[in-house]
Parts: sequence; C-alpha cells; structure tokens
Amino acid sequence: MARLIAVVGRKNAGKTTMVVALVRELQRQGRRVMTIKHGHHPADVDQRGTDTWRHFNEAGAERTLIASPEMRVLFERTPDDYDPIGLVQRYMADADIVVAEGFAKAPIPRIEVWRKSLGQEPLFKDATLATRDSRVVAVISDVRIDAPAPILLFGDTAWLTTLAALAWENALEVPA
Repeated sequence: MARLIAVVGRKNAGKTTMVVALVRELQRQGRRVMTIKHGHHPADVDQRGTDTWRHFNEAGAERTLIASPEMRVLFERTPDDYDPIGLVQRYMADADIVVAEGFAKAPIPRIEVWRKSLGQEPLFKDATLATRDSRVVAVISDVRIDAPAPILLFGDTAWLTTLAALAWENALEVPA
C-alpha cells in the first residue's frame, strides 16, 4: 500500500527544494519514492511538431506514450479531477511513499514550508484551505512560530532525518 504526503506552502517558499531533499532522504533510507507536482494550468511538456505532439494534438489520441531507454512519458486526456489520492491509485500504487508538491486543498496530511521573509501568513492559518481530513504533520521554517505541528528549523541539525520520519509515520495509506 502506497503512502501519500503533501508538501505545501506559499509561492517561493521552497517547496520544490524541500521535495527534492525529502525524496533523497527517503530514498537513502531504502524507500521506493515517487512524486506528483500539482499544476494550475495544463502542462505543455512536448514541442509542437514532434511525433508525440502530433499523435496527441493533431490526431487527438486519448493517451500517447513515448517509450525510450530508461524513460517513459505518458500524455493523457482525462475529464476527471486530478486529486492526488486518485493519481496514486492509478499510476503509483507500487510506491512505498508518494510525495506530492502542492495540493493544498486536498484532504491529505501535509508538511508546510513557510518563510517569514515572504510576508504572508502560513497556509495552516488560512481557514479556506482547511479540510476535514487534512492535518499538518510539520512546519519547516526559518523562524519559530506557533503552529499545530512540530516546527523544524532549516538551521537545526538532523531536521531532514526528523522530517522524513514524520512524513513516513503520518502519511496517508492509500488503498490500491
């Protein structure tokens, strides 16, 4: 059964850097780790005129898969919402843990990256983002703040090991 945890935060808080560090630490611990990145607009990851672009865009194929040595990329049209739980069930059920970047409104456990220098309140204080089934597992910050979860400071020793343990222990178990 795959586990799922989200890394959330305001723009430029360092979410991607945090995901990369967390994934590397979980892999170092022997976990099979996969990731999902939330996007707010359709991703344009192919180039106009390539064979795959033509298959998907000109022909209108529902799915186009490009397979090459050591990598595969799937382009898929789907009318369904892209909730992280459904994505894990459909594409990543064989992971030990999936780290999702974004999905602040999804009902899943999350780690928030917050920096005082951004001048905005943390997401955990935003009532419009609160969901019944979500919980803050940890807050990674550059300063101590009052939060509903453990605060880990970037400057602390062993904060990444502690974060990986919190992520593993508190991640949502996603049924296949």
